Amino acid sequence: MIHHYRPNLSKKHNFLPLVELEHRWEIDTKHEFYKEGIPETFSIDHTKHSLFGASKVAADVLVQEYGKYFGMKTGVFRGGCLTGLNHSGAKLHGFLSYLMKCAITGEHYTVFGYKGKQVRDNIHSWDLVNMFWHFYQNPKQGEVYNAGGGRFSNCSMAEAITLSEKIVGKKMNYSYIETNRIGDHIWWISDLTKFKTHYPNWNWKYGINDILGQIFESTTKRVHE
Repeated sequence: MIHHYRPNLSKKHNFLPLVELEHRWEIDTKHEFYKEGIPETFSIDHTKHSLFGASKVAADVLVQEYGKYFGMKTGVFRGGCLTGLNHSGAKLHGFLSYLMKCAITGEHYTVFGYKGKQVRDNIHSWDLVNMFWHFYQNPKQGEVYNAGGGRFSNCSMAEAITLSEKIVGKKMNYSYIETNRIGDHIWWISDLTKFKTHYPNWNWKYGINDILGQIFESTTKRVHE
C-alpha cells in the first residue's frame, strides 16, 4: 500500500528563519534545513491544514498504522509539487502547469502574497513513479518518505515566471495581490535523504528547466488543437 500527498505545515513552517533574497525567500544558511531541506521529522501537529489537508494527514497516519501495527508493507510519500508534461493545472492547483498555460495563452495570472518569492520544490511524475517502483521492489513497514524535487528541482514564483517568459518568448500578463492564500507556506524544499539512503539507486531525472520545457511543448499542442 502506497499513500502520497502534499503536507501543509504553514503555521510552524512560516516561523522558520527565512531570509529575503532578490528573487526568492531562502532559509538561513546556518539552519539545519539549509543544505537538504525539511525532513520527515518536522512536526505536522498544531498547524493549519484545511479540512482537505487534514483528511490527507488522517490517511498518512492510517497507512503508517497498517505498517507498524499489523506489520503490512506500506509506504507514505509526502509530495512536494507533483507535476509533469501532461499536468492540467487550474487556478488553485497545479502551479507550474497553470503558470505555463497563462504564459502561452496570455490569460491573466495572479500572484498571491509574499512578494511572489515563495518557494516550492517540484518533482516530475516520472521521478515520483520511479520512487514508487523502487519502494515496490523492497517495501518497508509503515515508512514515511518525502517525495519532492528537493534542492535539485525547486523555484520561487518569481523565478518560475521568469523561466516561463524565457521559454515562451514573451512577457506574461500577471498582477500581484498583497494578501496571501490562507494556510499557504512561504518556503518548502523537501529533504529526500531518507529515501535516497534506503534506495540508493534512485535519483532525480528531471529538473525545473526540463519540467517547464516539457509542459510548454505539451500545453502548446493542446492549446492549438
